[in-house]
Amino acid sequence: MPTSKRFPTAHLLNVNERFFLIDCGEGTQIQLRRLKLSFAKINRVFISHIHGDHLFGLFGLLSSFQLLGRKNELHIHGPGEIREIVLFYERYFGTEQSYRIKVHPLGYTRKMLIFEDERIEVFSFPLKHRVPTCGFLFREKNAQLNLKKEAIDRFKPGIENIHKIKQGDDLELSNGTVIANELLTLPPWKPRSYAYCSDTSFEPGLSELLQGVDLLYHEATFSKDDEDLAAKTGHSSSVQAAEIARICSARKLLIGHFSSRYKSSDVLLSEAKGIFSNTVAVNDGDVFDVERTRTENIIQE
Repeated sequence: MPTSKRFPTAHLLNVNERFFLIDCGEGTQIQLRRLKLSFAKINRVFISHIHGDHLFGLFGLLSSFQLLGRKNELHIHGPGEIREIVLFYERYFGTEQSYRIKVHPLGYTRKMLIFEDERIEVFSFPLKHRVPTCGFLFREKNAQLNLKKEAIDRFKPGIENIHKIKQGDDLELSNGTVIANELLTLPPWKPRSYAYCSDTSFEPGLSELLQGVDLLYHEATFSKDDEDLAAKTGHSSSVQAAEIARICSARKLLIGHFSSRYKSSDVLLSEAKGIFSNTVAVNDGDVFDVERTRTENIIQE
């Protein structure tokens, strides 16, 4: 339930100033305005499952897009029932729709690639909840080598050669001298990743799907003392979320979706940190950067 301090679930992932909205709970558009986040940059919405706390904000968001004069196509990835919800909206509230809504139904049997472009891949994967539910994994594609500024200033390769150097080629100068690629480049950035585990019971099988993820969000609705209730309702406890982060070797864990029975998330955070120390209990408006790290040095043969 929403509280005076927390809205229902909605995450916004910024990938090179392209915004991906993940779930759309009640009040999402209010939070977008409060946090001064651009509506226009949202072109894809991912809905994990058909429960109100994850999609009751959708109608308001779609209507605001219309009032703002949106023209770009909007893509919604979600359960098959999303198509019926969108059709209902269009019938009663979207009669003068200025933009097209395209629905992409999810599958629930295995990990699936559901979107990609030149920079990112998005996968859905099944979770264990009371209704069909998917999590989402966002992963950057492999990056090119990075050029050393001092080497470029010294040797002044042309645009065509710069492209080849980024691909791993050596540089041949006009006098026939060959400059090895490793003298011209730094290792590429390691592709970053973010995983979103919405409502789910404890599922150790996620460790294989999410191995090595940089930033993991995992619901932690209940405390350890209420794990029986978590199992009954298709949710996880704080320590179960932390265990998933531990066995999949995540770099950082975010926990949220706390039951309103808890006046504070302090106990849940303490329990989780006892299993996985790099854990943060999220609050509305929090921002987390997925830091870049370099891959190991690449030596050209």
